[in-house]
Amino acid sequence: MFEFSNAIDIIVRGVKSGLPVNECLKIIARDAPRPVCDEFHMMTEGLRIGMTLEQALNRMYERMPLQEVNFFTIVLVIQQKTGGNLAEALGNLANVLRSRKLMEAKIKALSSEAKASAYIIGSLPFLVMGSVKLSSPEYLDPLFNTRMGNFILIGAGIWMLAGILVMKKMTMIKV
Repeated sequence: MFEFSNAIDIIVRGVKSGLPVNECLKIIARDAPRPVCDEFHMMTEGLRIGMTLEQALNRMYERMPLQEVNFFTIVLVIQQKTGGNLAEALGNLANVLRSRKLMEAKIKALSSEAKASAYIIGSLPFLVMGSVKLSSPEYLDPLFNTRMGNFILIGAGIWMLAGILVMKKMTMIKV
């Protein structure tokens, strides 16, 4: 979604240079990479046929239900109703969106270490069992051939599944 932040920067630069917002939106619809240009093209077409900016932005949000688009809609609608420095508000929004993406990438990088540890810890019992089975095959036979050994394996499997689910839950971070 860095393209969306760049599109907002185009609006900021256009507004600072004196262009109306509609012209900035047309520039984005013409020059931005896909899928951003497609969405802005649909928005400018809606404005051209008589939709209000708020209606066009709401339709854009319906097509792309992302928080970034929602923030963009809120900033433009509030600025349109109350006035103020649009360039500053959109510049701040672009910085916030970039910061959010960087934070998501940092969280993904940090959680990948925990995920790797979880994979290693989850695979250790099977690796140890396989190596014991290779080194002395008869040592693990009571686990597979007796009723008590089967209960122990089932209990170990349940605890293993619980541990894997807990580790998975710990590594899932919602941003």
